[in-house]
Amino acid sequence: MDQTRIMTLNTASRAHPEVDRSLGYQPFAMPPAVPPQQRRVVVTWAQHLSEVRAAQRLRYQVFADEMGARLSTAIPGHDVDLFDNYCEHLLVRDELTQQVIGTYRVLTPVQAQRVGSTYSDTEFDLTRLRGLRERMVELGRSCVHKDYRHGAVIMLLWGALGEFMTRNQLDTMIGCASIPMLHNGVISGDVAASIWRQVQATHLAPIEHQVRPRLPLPVERLDASLDVEPPALIKGYLRLGAKVLGAPAWDPDFNAADLPMMMRLADLHPRYRKHFLGA
Repeated sequence: MDQTRIMTLNTASRAHPEVDRSLGYQPFAMPPAVPPQQRRVVVTWAQHLSEVRAAQRLRYQVFADEMGARLSTAIPGHDVDLFDNYCEHLLVRDELTQQVIGTYRVLTPVQAQRVGSTYSDTEFDLTRLRGLRERMVELGRSCVHKDYRHGAVIMLLWGALGEFMTRNQLDTMIGCASIPMLHNGVISGDVAASIWRQVQATHLAPIEHQVRPRLPLPVERLDASLDVEPPALIKGYLRLGAKVLGAPAWDPDFNAADLPMMMRLADLHPRYRKHFLGA
């Protein structure tokens, strides 16, 4: 799985002084070339409002223009909600054009207390996670520009998140992982129901960490027998060692079903531990 005051995002220290973001990320080593997938990309944390706006524009392009989400926003062409001012915003840029081509937002425990909840709380009853909240961050609004959807961008984002977690002594990440409802040109929950059937059998969290959707996807009335694979991001989370916390919620605004997911650093697969945590 960043709205303390959007006007204070002009410096890292004034935005969230309790969080250490002083990380010196190096550009990913890729040969310079014209095609976007072969360009060098670099990961940074947003320091200024203009950088947050660039992330919000990318989110709008992906969620609204590409996926058909119905977004209520005060700034045309931007995906903006009440949590943004409280979040840290992780950015991946094309080093040549400086365009933001990937993003995550991260809500820390302190900032979640200030805003009063996490975004996931609006979709799920997270009562069973109350014992984890002091060291739990929420990841959200993850997206990558369609021309750059390859492993290098995701690995950069996840590597930066791993450093952020260890540097700030945090150990649990949660978030809502979306499954688009549009399948073969038809809006249907059958794909989400089928994916839930698969992950329920193989990656369901223990009962003490399971949560309930506030607006459940009616999986019992859907065809859960489709032979489909989870979206790439969900597959990636599961490979890392993430758990699914329960049945999907229905998000009509984003035209998606959302799976509640949790990644604890202690559960990180050994294959990825050195890359993401340096241990």
